[in-house]
Amino acid sequence: MDNLIDLKNIHFAYPAHPATLNGVDFSLKAGERIAINGPNGAGKSTLFHIIVGLNRPTRGEVHAFGQQRIKEADFKEVRRRIGLVFQDPDDQLFCPTVEEDLAFGLFNLGKSAEEVRQIVEETLTNMRLTHLRSRATHNLSGGEKRLVTLACVLAMEPDVLLLDEPTNALDEATQDRLLEILNTIPQALVIISHDSHFRRKVTERYLSLVDGKLVPPTPKCKHAIA
Repeated sequence: MDNLIDLKNIHFAYPAHPATLNGVDFSLKAGERIAINGPNGAGKSTLFHIIVGLNRPTRGEVHAFGQQRIKEADFKEVRRRIGLVFQDPDDQLFCPTVEEDLAFGLFNLGKSAEEVRQIVEETLTNMRLTHLRSRATHNLSGGEKRLVTLACVLAMEPDVLLLDEPTNALDEATQDRLLEILNTIPQALVIISHDSHFRRKVTERYLSLVDGKLVPPTPKCKHAIA
């Protein structure tokens, strides 16, 4: 089976800074669930941004869904098929209400008003968020914002989910709800997380981003997540 995502020898450096990524190779197959960890500032979020074309590598190749992606136009399909949930929910929630935020991406996909209404209703119901329908997004708790951003992405039915530190600032009940959701959806997942308990319960494979490269965990890391 073809890989959904293939990164080949990815290098990246921000202007006037040392290289962040230094030859990253990475692949993701349908149904795979992979966790990525590494020190703060190692380039984990940058790697996600390269996958969806928000950053462009200085060297290397990005392949997604069987095609090499180079220009901005190449990444339009990628962003429709890969749902990125940012580390900070406030980077994604910008409409007045939860319902409007869910509808925004669907209208951008060209859905009709009736299709949008139906998908929004199903998503809110499936994620048990109907009570937040008319709430102002800026008044939500941190946990509520995280679930709503995930709902916005899932409503668009992507093939792949990229989740950047999804358990940050979550209480135990909200984290359990997030685990329940992620373990019942069919999408391939890549999750950046420092939370070993969470990684064990959601993902099957674990990689570390160290010195600009993705590597298997050391024996010590394996013991830590066992």
